[in-house]
Parts: sequence; structure tokens; C-alpha cells
Amino acid sequence: MTKTGLLFAGQGAQKLGMARDLYDNFDIVKKTYDEAAEILGYDLRQLIDQDAEQLAETKYTQPAILTTSVAILRLLDSKGVTYDVVAGLSLGEYSALVASGSLLFSDALKLVAKRGQYMAEAAPTGSGKMVAVMNTSSDVIETACQEASVKGIVSPANYNTPAQIVIGGEVAAVDEAMALLTQAGVKRMIPLNVSGPFHTALLKPASDKLAVELEKVDFHDFKKPLISNTTAQVMSFEEIKSLLTRQVMEPVKFYASIDTMLALGVTDFIEIGPGKVLSGFIKKIDKTVGMTQVDDLASLNALLEK
Repeated sequence: MTKTGLLFAGQGAQKLGMARDLYDNFDIVKKTYDEAAEILGYDLRQLIDQDAEQLAETKYTQPAILTTSVAILRLLDSKGVTYDVVAGLSLGEYSALVASGSLLFSDALKLVAKRGQYMAEAAPTGSGKMVAVMNTSSDVIETACQEASVKGIVSPANYNTPAQIVIGGEVAAVDEAMALLTQAGVKRMIPLNVSGPFHTALLKPASDKLAVELEKVDFHDFKKPLISNTTAQVMSFEEIKSLLTRQVMEPVKFYASIDTMLALGVTDFIEIGPGKVLSGFIKKIDKTVGMTQVDDLASLNALLEK
């Protein structure tokens, strides 16, 4: 029996004009952006289509990706596409919460608008850096980060695939970790174009503020299991708020989350939201599973033909 897992894109996947052809062709997509504009107080669709600079700012990026992802989710629901398990990368976990039936879109949107703002305040652009370390065991990376911590905050931030782990933190400490990794024989390290060192202890102020906002939100029982970024296990209703609070400043355990989904019997994945970042990760984690991605009319039609 086949089981389908939905995966939701995170920050960094945004692109100018994303999902425009879906917006033009499907009323349910247009209504989702209209609803977002009403909640946010600005025209999100116009921003996505015309303002690359604002779209790259965390406080706008996060509502833009969430709204795009939920619009596509609603479209797939309307077309009868079914799924069994959900997860999202970082910000994508909020879209996954909507898909799981645990969180209303309107509440998710208000939360990520605040989350984006708090993250931008906690880690202003240029306050730190993130670097993808390639083809290196997690033990070697974790040891280098521990040793480099004499220079400041540095730690693993994203365990994307066994061959790609992102570290982040304060510039001097990250540079020291890179020097130690080079000494240890690491050949490839790629600095990432992100606005701040997310999923590190530098985000503690954002985590604290988010905790206050989460207390004001009504979550609902899960209709579909959701795999947590923070634990890589099925999230229970009781721990939603504590895990979302921790998620901002703790590493994203993506490949362990995929392993959990595979153990639950998932045979096919659908990536929802702009870009194909997660599809790329899946191919590196397990080449045998089915993988499709939806972010425009062509990819929607390809999925529906399947």
C-alpha cells in the first residue's frame, strides 16, 4: 500500500512571481491570497509579483511562503489529492500544521508574520552567517562547533541530508569552525545567502517572544500525523507550543524526520511551495521513493496526470 507524505518548503525558497499562474487560473488560490491581504493589511500578491527586495526580508518572506504553500494545499485538496503524513522545513512546519488540521490558516499567518519579525530583530542581516558543510560526518561537525565556541555562538542549524549539514552562528565563531573543519580535511563548505543565523542560540530572544504569541493561539487535535523538525518524531498535541518555541533556536532534523516518515510507511512525497530544495534533499536521502513537486500550473498538471 502506498502512503503519501506532504513536505512544505521553508525560507529561502521564495521567488518573484511564485504561483502566479495558479493564482490566475484557480479561484481557491486567489481567495487564499485575498484572505492573507485582509489579515496582513497589505497586498501580499502584489509584493510577491513586484518587490524582490521586500520579498527577501524575513518578515515578508515568511507570510509569502506560508500563503503560497497553503494556497497550493487547498488547490490539491479541491482536486482530491490525499496524503497521510506531513512535515515542513523550518517555516514550512507552519504550513504542515495547517495541513494536519491542527492550525487554522488565519492563525498560522498571524503567527508567522510575528515569527518573521521576531527572527529579523533577533538576528539582523549581517549579524551572523550560515555555511553548508558537505560530505562530512555529523560527529566531526559537532566537535568543530564545540571547539570553535570559544569565539562565540556556533552550532549545527540544519541536518538536511547525511551529506549536507548547515552550521550557523556569530561570524568569528563560524569562521573558526570552518578553519577547524578545513584542518580536519573537509573539502567543501558553501556560505549561504540567508539574512541571519537561524536555528541557533542567537535566536533565543525570538523564541521567547514567540512563546508569548503561541499562548494566544488555539491549536486543534491532529487529523494527520506531523513530524516535528525539533525531535524528528510524531508531534503530540500537548507539545505543539513548546516544540514551536524551541524550533526557532534549535537545529532542524530534516533527514531524521524523513527516516521517521519512511518508517511510518511513506512511499511517495509531494513537495509543496516554491522551488525544489526538499525534492533535492529527498533524492540524497532515499533514491527509491516517489517524488513530485507542485508550485505552478505545469507541475500541478504533471501531478494530477499521475
